Amino acid sequence: MTRFGGHPASVVTNAPIRLYGRRILIRPLVPTDFEAWSDVRMRNGEWLTKWEPLSHPHSPDPSRSRDAFTNRCASRDRERQAGNAYAMGIFVGNSFAGEINLNNVVRGAMQSATIGYWIDRSRAGNAYMSEAVVVMAKFAFEELRLHRIEICIIPRNTNSLRVVEKIGLRNEGLAERFLEINGEWEDHYRFGLTTEEWSTRRDELATNWL
Repeated sequence: MTRFGGHPASVVTNAPIRLYGRRILIRPLVPTDFEAWSDVRMRNGEWLTKWEPLSHPHSPDPSRSRDAFTNRCASRDRERQAGNAYAMGIFVGNSFAGEINLNNVVRGAMQSATIGYWIDRSRAGNAYMSEAVVVMAKFAFEELRLHRIEICIIPRNTNSLRVVEKIGLRNEGLAERFLEINGEWEDHYRFGLTTEEWSTRRDELATNWL
């Protein structure tokens, strides 16, 4: 079991992952989270989907189908076991609030990954997601031993930009037509953080967020 935020920490890849910030718990979603996850996704449809890739039109919707959600959990479990991605739910006061994912984990010469996230609109504005990013960065650098993480954000997505601004991540510039989002190839700002920067800023970030 992995614990952060003053809790003992150890990593066993097939053990339950539990990551703690000052106010949040981050852990993999399991089939019994279906009702809570479905409720948040259904309430936040328009708020979220305009910032996400289009889903396959013939794929079952996991927010409406318990079986599809269970399959989604199983697929993400396999990704974690393979070390390719770490998809997690965010919980505030034992209530599901959103997701944060460490995606596209590349080993070899790169040792890097990307972070993606979303939150229930009713929880926005409380800096929960900035806290979650710091927790995930600690996991990436100190447990997975990655060298670099990045977050890619559409320039007009001001809510998401505030997340990285609160932490003070480095803006590496604009990548034109970088990702397909909601059916359109969108420009993205790329924000980076390396393990060297983490080592320099660790105490500051831990004091503020963990």
